[in-house]
Amino acid sequence: MIGALEAGGTKMICAVLQQDGTVADKLTLPTRTPAQTMPPMIEFFVKHKVEALGIGCFGPLDLDEASPTFGFITATPKLDWRFYDIVGEFKKALGVPVVMDTDVNCAALGEACFGSCKGLQDCVYITVGTGIGMGVLVNGKLVHGIQHPELGHIPVAPMAGDDYAGHCPYHGRCLEGMAAGPAMRERWGAPAQELNDRPEVWQLEAEYLAQGIMTCILAYAPRRIVLGGGVLHNPTLLPLVRSAVQRLLGGYVACPAVQKLEEYIVAPALGDAQALLGCMQLVRQ
Repeated sequence: MIGALEAGGTKMICAVLQQDGTVADKLTLPTRTPAQTMPPMIEFFVKHKVEALGIGCFGPLDLDEASPTFGFITATPKLDWRFYDIVGEFKKALGVPVVMDTDVNCAALGEACFGSCKGLQDCVYITVGTGIGMGVLVNGKLVHGIQHPELGHIPVAPMAGDDYAGHCPYHGRCLEGMAAGPAMRERWGAPAQELNDRPEVWQLEAEYLAQGIMTCILAYAPRRIVLGGGVLHNPTLLPLVRSAVQRLLGGYVACPAVQKLEEYIVAPALGDAQALLGCMQLVRQ
């Protein structure tokens, strides 16, 4: 039995998976402070006697094994979790191997192994929700350098007439600061799910997401891009994003895959299970 933890900024999803990926049990908790959130998660995994634990976590994370803070959540905007040794605490409590990557990297791995990118060595998973993150798989391996990619914080050019200052406490008008769920709520005065009947909301959202996707295409040349997260529950957004990406690229990327954006920028194939399955695959690797 393999433990999987999708540690998100809003909620924690704990699961126990059998070797074939079947979920044997699941526990969902709101993300509060470590003192409130860790004990019930530890209890869940101890109860199921997991043999290993894979964690897909909100970041930034320290994934450098040579670093003194390896396995820590680092400079996160979630202040209660800043520089928290999440891997170390689970290792100490469970006494089993614990591996971790970002939640979006795990989602990318899940889609690459079991979902819409199965069989592809190069793909990107983008989630748009409480934050914006991009998980990057190149030559079949998740990308790490001095840390993991943080493409949610790339600068974006403000659209004409948009004087919104941005929600990100670090960068203001970065992609996440302009297009994540909290930015939408602050700019428009309501959460994304209550704005479905306002086309101007989704056109603006598509324009900012398209800037991020264009950067991603030019930087990594992925063979497919998966676009997920709570904000994508509006069915009009994905077609608007494809149209905006096509316009921004201006014909510069002429390979056949990018000529069929409905097959190149796609929705997740695994519902909400891609990160948990990615955590399982992380343990296997």
